[in-house]
Amino acid sequence: MESTDAAVDRVRGYFDAEVDGEWLRLEQTPAGRVSFEVHRRFLADHVRAGESVLEVGAGPGRFTRELAALGARVTVTDISQPQLEANRQRAVAEGYADAVVDWRLLDVRDVRGLDDGSFDVVVAYGGPLSYVFDHAEEALRGLLRITASEGVVVGSVMSLLGAWRHFLPAVLELSDEDNEHILATGDLRRSQPDGHVCQLYRACDLRGLIERAGATTLALSASNWASLDHPEAIARVEASPSRWQRFLHHEVLACREPGALDGGTHLLFACR
Repeated sequence: MESTDAAVDRVRGYFDAEVDGEWLRLEQTPAGRVSFEVHRRFLADHVRAGESVLEVGAGPGRFTRELAALGARVTVTDISQPQLEANRQRAVAEGYADAVVDWRLLDVRDVRGLDDGSFDVVVAYGGPLSYVFDHAEEALRGLLRITASEGVVVGSVMSLLGAWRHFLPAVLELSDEDNEHILATGDLRRSQPDGHVCQLYRACDLRGLIERAGATTLALSASNWASLDHPEAIARVEASPSRWQRFLHHEVLACREPGALDGGTHLLFACR
């Protein structure tokens, strides 16, 4: 089995080469645009104007821009230098750089350089905890340590059952042995030796991770639910602004239903 350090290096290399693709990921398809809205609304539930926010795995700034719009003071971090530079360039170009306190390289596994309780909110969207495998509990403990006592950690991990359903044609190309291993462990390292690799979670796994890290789960959501299938139908709804807003409203509510949590490609969480 590939070591965690080697897997993290592979993930870093993947994102070093995917700056443009990472920005476009949430706007290229109807499902991507729904996913962005699910994430945006979940974020807005937990961030208030004037709060100090650490953004982990910020990438090129899709949610840095949203945090700035919410009035937060953002410290932007990423494991990838090209992603970090793209984030800075976009913030300057689009006029929200004043909302950013600093840009810095950071591995979610090591936040020892940050003081206890120094942020009102820590945001770890894009699955940083899914990229550190057996170090996820330690990493989450670190994020909780640097969050104020009444603050919140908001993040996402990749969903095991939702991804299994959504990517079923590719899944069925894997060997039975690899499928059994993935469903038992959520670990893609053995079956995916190249490119993007991560740890997948069930909702119960995520709750367990949060509990073991010494925190309480405040909220969970899938991303997405109904919108993962039938892209042509979703695109037709999107063409009507009023129908689109109504669909988004119901999709966001559906994603938060206990029975839907394992149905999306990602799991969003808030904990304290």
